[in-house]
Amino acid sequence: MNTAAFFDIDGTLYREGLITEVFKKLVKYEIIPAERWYKEVKPEYDRWDKRKGNYDNYLLKMADIYIEAVKGLHRSQIEFIAKNVVAQKGDRVYSYTRDRIKWHKENGHKILTVSGSPVELVKEMAIKYEFDDYVGAVYTRDENDVYTGEVIPMWDSESKKNSIHMLVKKYGINLDRSYAYGDTSGDFSMMKMVGYPTCVNPTRELLKEVLDDAELSKKINIIVERKDMIYKLKAGDIK
Repeated sequence: MNTAAFFDIDGTLYREGLITEVFKKLVKYEIIPAERWYKEVKPEYDRWDKRKGNYDNYLLKMADIYIEAVKGLHRSQIEFIAKNVVAQKGDRVYSYTRDRIKWHKENGHKILTVSGSPVELVKEMAIKYEFDDYVGAVYTRDENDVYTGEVIPMWDSESKKNSIHMLVKKYGINLDRSYAYGDTSGDFSMMKMVGYPTCVNPTRELLKEVLDDAELSKKINIIVERKDMIYKLKAGDIK
């Protein structure tokens, strides 16, 4: 059976949320009114930036507005934006995660990404970093490839678990020998499922879930990358 490495993208490989960059493009092209950023999204960002709010709330607020914004747009419009975002911002990644992708490739592991970002974005990042396969949030389209305003999410833990089960069957993966990398509570199921889990710059919510799980806390690796330094921790190092 194959060994695999499952990667989240937003906050794990990419240094922020890719949907943030798409959101900015949609504002630039006047698909999303600029005032929605200032009135609805920025307050959530400011609360998180000041360590008074939840990072997931900030991302989910953008996702809610994104669902509304893409309704009625054609697939080609979002694909054009996704290609531009990755071309312009795709190198803005954590060096630790980039190096781990390289290490897994050198060792013949399947490199897979399960991300809560729109699948159009996930596809472009998967191409850039040569992932073997990818799963992202699917914003549904009608028979004319026009977005309907509905979404099949991939940012929650249950959805990611189901996708990993699908990939396990598709590629004949041995989870006990496999790896997972994530940063938010949506990645908790990935941590639980594999033999070698790693939190990369984890949110407080994910770290709490990990530390409260006796079995997981024994095997988890915790990576904190700041500027040009990488700190490797174990659960026992966290107070």
